[in-house]
Amino acid sequence: MAWPQQFQSADMMPALGWALGAYLMGGFATGYYLVRFRTGQDIRELGSGSTGARNVGRILGKTAFLITLLGDFAKGALAVLAAQKFSSNDLFAAVTLLFVVAGHIWPLSLGFRGGKGVATSLGALLAFDFQLALIYGGVFLLGLAIMRRTILPGLMAFLVLPFVSYWMHRNHFEATTFATLAVLVIFAHRQNLLEEFPGLTLRRSIADKPYPPKT
Repeated sequence: MAWPQQFQSADMMPALGWALGAYLMGGFATGYYLVRFRTGQDIRELGSGSTGARNVGRILGKTAFLITLLGDFAKGALAVLAAQKFSSNDLFAAVTLLFVVAGHIWPLSLGFRGGKGVATSLGALLAFDFQLALIYGGVFLLGLAIMRRTILPGLMAFLVLPFVSYWMHRNHFEATTFATLAVLVIFAHRQNLLEEFPGLTLRRSIADKPYPPKT
């Protein structure tokens, strides 16, 4: 079914309810509460400022990294699985996927300062379509082998998802969902991209520099 038809045939109130529920679930920042419980500190004031597993691992070590990773992954998977269980409409699951990730990145309870969405996205992706999750993993591992870095291959794998999804299922709605997911995650990593490509920062500062007055 084409995505406009899906949208028109769905009951909007339940869809909005799923969106709100998924957003609030995504806003439960595992890393934030773990660091707050263990140290009394705000993880957003430490390290990179993210509530994600990498930053938590820098502060509390490998065990805390794994707990945060699993917690963030699980909330993405559980949100989508719940949507699939209680509705046969793919719109609900897609809305849930996007909003649980948005809730993780911009949690209301933490002043819209959360994590970067990768673990939550992967949990939601695995629940939504395990084949796409496997393809994501393959693209990421290939990029990792070539670049010897983790962030860029991970973001590139997100960019591949809309095209692979459309090729596999010929579903514009699903491809649009994953294109939106890629935008969310890449936007959350914008500072990492500026660090990976310092020339972007230089060009931006040059562009923002006022021209000297004409004489």
